[in-house]
Amino acid sequence: MNAPAPRTRTAVPARLALPASRRSLLRGVGLGALGVAALAACGEESGAAGTSGSGSGGAEGFGDIAVQLSWIKNIEFAGEYFAIERGYYAEEGFGTVDLLAGGAAGTAAEAMVLSRRAQVGLSAPTLTAPAIVNEGAPLKIIGATFQLNPFCLVSVEERTPVRTVEDLAGKRIGVQTGGNEQIFAGFCTANGVDPSTFTIVPVQYDPSVVASGEVDAFMAYLTNEPILLAGQGLTPVTLGFAEQGLPFVAETFTVLQSTIDEQRDMLKAFLRAEVRGWTDAVADPAESARLAVEVYGADLDLELEEQTAEAEAQNELVVTDDTRANGLFTMTEELVQENVEALAVIGTDIAAEQLFDLTLLEEVYAEDPGLITG
Repeated sequence: MNAPAPRTRTAVPARLALPASRRSLLRGVGLGALGVAALAACGEESGAAGTSGSGSGGAEGFGDIAVQLSWIKNIEFAGEYFAIERGYYAEEGFGTVDLLAGGAAGTAAEAMVLSRRAQVGLSAPTLTAPAIVNEGAPLKIIGATFQLNPFCLVSVEERTPVRTVEDLAGKRIGVQTGGNEQIFAGFCTANGVDPSTFTIVPVQYDPSVVASGEVDAFMAYLTNEPILLAGQGLTPVTLGFAEQGLPFVAETFTVLQSTIDEQRDMLKAFLRAEVRGWTDAVADPAESARLAVEVYGADLDLELEEQTAEAEAQNELVVTDDTRANGLFTMTEELVQENVEALAVIGTDIAAEQLFDLTLLEEVYAEDPGLITG
């Protein structure tokens, strides 16, 4: 898998700046010619030191931890911000918590974890599974923040709304080159859609092409571009991929198998802090947005109102009936199997046990049922 070219914000008009989502679940893990063995060797030399995070706690316990984020420091990582600000990591025995911003070449979670520059990486099955299958990467997913696939097609009511799969016929559909093309191809396969019945238009990550009518629909993130379009006074119409055969989870916690084997207690402590942080984030979208805008993403020119709206929309992906019953980040056996089947649709065949190890979360909630807040 090859990482796509780095994206820049300068090409996007200020009113449509796109700071709020990582856009592609298939940015590429960046293993390339280095290979798993070389990355692991690099990690032996460099350790897991981070350089761009914030937050600190006591020096005892598990020591410092580096967490590779999947995108820039915006609202997507509100739970991590709360876990730092309210001392949950520190209470679990961690020292400095480095939140390493993603979004640039070479910062893919899988590569950072394999090189041991981060102990945990936030990613997605569509990234981690190919790394395991194609590269032999010794990785596992131990939990999922987003329970629903955030990808969608967004159109606008005022122009040519695309409400159903059938509405694709004859339309111009904006799809970003690279990983999103593979996701969209899987969407078509899952729904028996013939791509020759519409026109795919290569686009960047600027939804103004929908507002202007350059394309009729645009591959987007449910928690981002529809909100930006609504901010322009338009009425967004979304067709979610999760309900159309691609029920991928996202913002998954990816770790080395050796970390599970050798530092299980550390990972469980990390998950406890994360659960507490995300519980607070879900309960307080306004404070989530403030932390993103004023503290962790202070250099990104984020807008408070827009980030608050995204936080509210994001909660719909984080909290489901299943997580209310079983706890945040958990996945039911049905959801695990749906993800495995969806991966096969986009070309990656993998067994559930090769990709997921949810036993750490099971232990966390068994030991402290009070973490399940409903």
